[in-house]
Amino acid sequence: MNQQVLARKWRPTTFDQLIGQEHVRKALTHALNTGRLHHAYLFTGTRGVGKTTIARILARCLNCETGVSATPCGECRNCQAISDNRFVDLLEVDAASRTKVDDTRELLENVSYAPSQGRYKVYLIDEVHMLTTHSFNALLKTLEEPPEHVVFLLATTDPQKLLPTVLSRCLQFHLRDLGPDLIESHLEHVLSEEQVTFEKDALWHLAKAGRGSVRDAMTLLDQAIAHGEGSVSADNVIEMLGTQGVSEIPQLLSDIAAGQATDALSRISDLARETPDWMALISGMQSLLHHVAIAQVTDQGINHLSPGEQKAVRELAAVMSPEFLQLAYQFALTGYRDLPMASDARSAFEMLVLRMIAFRPARAGEVISGSSAAQPTPDAEPIIEPEPDQPTSSTTPIESIENHLPEPEPEPEPDPDPDPDTRSHPNTHARMHTSMHARTHARTRARPDPGARAGKPTRTHTRTRAPTHARTPASTWTTTS
Repeated sequence: MNQQVLARKWRPTTFDQLIGQEHVRKALTHALNTGRLHHAYLFTGTRGVGKTTIARILARCLNCETGVSATPCGECRNCQAISDNRFVDLLEVDAASRTKVDDTRELLENVSYAPSQGRYKVYLIDEVHMLTTHSFNALLKTLEEPPEHVVFLLATTDPQKLLPTVLSRCLQFHLRDLGPDLIESHLEHVLSEEQVTFEKDALWHLAKAGRGSVRDAMTLLDQAIAHGEGSVSADNVIEMLGTQGVSEIPQLLSDIAAGQATDALSRISDLARETPDWMALISGMQSLLHHVAIAQVTDQGINHLSPGEQKAVRELAAVMSPEFLQLAYQFALTGYRDLPMASDARSAFEMLVLRMIAFRPARAGEVISGSSAAQPTPDAEPIIEPEPDQPTSSTTPIESIENHLPEPEPEPEPDPDPDPDTRSHPNTHARMHTSMHARTHARTRARPDPGARAGKPTRTHTRTRAPTHARTPASTWTTTS
């Protein structure tokens, strides 16, 4: 097959062709031009941002026949062999398929031998985080003190899985995700060179779908060319990506800002006929709300958007308050999280829109469309609610109750000692027992009657003790009113 995919055909071969990653380009260029080279480099970052590409460019710079520099010729035998993946001194290893310690030992057996064709023997280990702990331990000694003709280039998408001993032996370069504007300009350059007709809005959709990865965007561009039969249009790209209805989000947010619930639900009903990806619609709503919030602060923050999107963002920024923007963005985040748990994606999206409208700050005299709330009229007389009766007395209820309670009677004084002459009486022991029994009931009990609170006369039950000299029962009940 002579046809080559765009991602491989337009892969950079020099640092000048590299897209973004200015911090990595500057450091490596200076090191190559001044001869301050390290024996091990570690490139980290997400997929498709240029880790392997930079490693191959560095290998070409080290083995170019014109000398070590940041600008290889690209025409010598070594440069051509590296471009064709047939350079014997460039050993590319996929760590995901060679994770055993025996594979690592076999790889390091030929480290001590001098390169056969180039100036340096370069070991490019991709996805190095897939190696086992034993493989890392077998690599440590060679990675710390390799021969002068050996350079290790490591690439990984998950540097957290690497051992600290490996990280300390390498120069680390983290490759950042690329912005949509850089990816869009690269796609435009590629299509211009390939002589393919395109629309700017279509490239913008492809750049955002790439999510910071140039390779993913280039793969989608190949698919868009095939889907559009040799051309790239916005409608075909939206249909291919399954993001139908994203273009209706600005109008939907306008309905939300105006409180037009009926129009918003009607627009959602029209979107449902296209069977859109509701998750993608919420994601697009989040992105648009973010752009509107930025536009309210500074207009330069939306220069990277397409002209059509800039116009829609400015219109929304003029009608939405900053407070409501923050609240709507939080609702969108919650809706994106809760959508997979809903029984129906459309109903969850409708509830999200209605929630935004319900919490929208309404203006004076404004009625939300579709609601049954009555609009206030200027001729309506205000309704004054009667004030509750104020108590005429400053006495608290607790004090009133205490005033009705009877005062307790004073405790009776203890009886004097019996006459000494009675000690010799034959019934002295019986009288003493009767006196002691009477003293236990000497305290007067005063219990308020429940009717006292209602203003009724109080009845007090008291217990009186009979004289000690009377031969009557020890105590009797006497009721007084």
